[in-house]
Amino acid sequence: MERIAVSHAIRSDATLGCRLNAYESDAMRELARGAGAGDAVIVNSCAVTAEAVRKSRHAIRRMRRLHPDATLVATGCAVQIDPESFSGMPEIDIVLGNDRKLDPETWRRIGLGDSGRQVMSDIMQPQSGNHLITGSAVRSRAQIQVQNGCDHRCTFCIIPFGRGNSRSVGSEEIIEQVRILVQKGFQEVVLTGVDITSWGEDLPQRQCLGELITAILRTVPGLPRLRVSSVDPVELDDIFTGAMASEERLVPHLHLSVQSGDNLILKRMKRRHQREDVIELCAGLRRMRPEIVFGADIIAGFPTESDTHFENTRRLIDECGLTWLHVFPYSRRYGTPAARMPQIDAGVIRGRAEELRRIGAECVRRFLAGQIGRRTRLLMETPRVGRTAQFALAELSEDQRRGSIIDARVTASDGERLRAEPIH
Repeated sequence: MERIAVSHAIRSDATLGCRLNAYESDAMRELARGAGAGDAVIVNSCAVTAEAVRKSRHAIRRMRRLHPDATLVATGCAVQIDPESFSGMPEIDIVLGNDRKLDPETWRRIGLGDSGRQVMSDIMQPQSGNHLITGSAVRSRAQIQVQNGCDHRCTFCIIPFGRGNSRSVGSEEIIEQVRILVQKGFQEVVLTGVDITSWGEDLPQRQCLGELITAILRTVPGLPRLRVSSVDPVELDDIFTGAMASEERLVPHLHLSVQSGDNLILKRMKRRHQREDVIELCAGLRRMRPEIVFGADIIAGFPTESDTHFENTRRLIDECGLTWLHVFPYSRRYGTPAARMPQIDAGVIRGRAEELRRIGAECVRRFLAGQIGRRTRLLMETPRVGRTAQFALAELSEDQRRGSIIDARVTASDGERLRAEPIH
């Protein structure tokens, strides 16, 4: 879902949309500071839905009201896709393309005041280099962007036109960054990207995500936990699934880009999997790693989705034993093939999204209830709140060292998070 995150570094920035945007905002803030542009206000926009674009414009106007004299830099997917429209907003001083926002030279010129109003180039052209991005929401966990862009063209998605084609960071650079993060005390590293399962396909010596994961675990033995962000279920390689079965440090949690549980709708979405592929993947991984927990992205109300199609999605949730659901009401994005398909009534879309969210909340309640009485390990995000390897939050009755991994026993659940006691 679209979110707005406001940070309070030197100036307040606004970040909308995905976690990758949040990591990139952290990187831009560091670049701005180093280039003498620390007083700039950065709005990192999102284009995943029409509502996200509207919120991006609202955030720009709000930040201008809060900081009337600052240099306001607007960037992100919405800006990249429609730069002329954003250039027309009087609140904006600099319109910055996605392919330029992590370039130190760009920020040096912004700091000097000679960047020009529009700093853009063709996102679909081959990029001169890849930027390794790290960031952290808490001291205990760090994220590394190992890939950007997407070569696929799902009919509902406009993001490739904001991110460009798939580009991978080399494995040696990633592994070295993981080593540095472990030395700094991070207990968990999350690998993230736009289409992370395509990692390595564009490298000179073609590689797969499973090879990267096994290399990290082999060469950085001091890393307690490795986590992977959202993955395409049909693109997971055998090395990856083998690592999930045998490597305890690869956490038993996967978030799948499912989108629908009906094969006809999946075909119209131009997805590369069928419902049977998702069922087989979940069942196979659960046989290898019984404690594994699955999340999923699901779109409600895709064009032409009938009651029967929707029921197939409902059934898939049960058949796969999904737990953490991210539900997206379908949003028409002009310029995509799905926008030209017969649309579903907005009220029906809202109703189906609400139903899926209700089912998702029940899945979480059921999973958490099943953890009561079990022993678990918590990565402490605050002195009283930690997270299990399966990504469930647990609250403790006494303080622990933030960033540590502790043994605990689950004593209760309120349906949204666990209660646990440390094992001394």
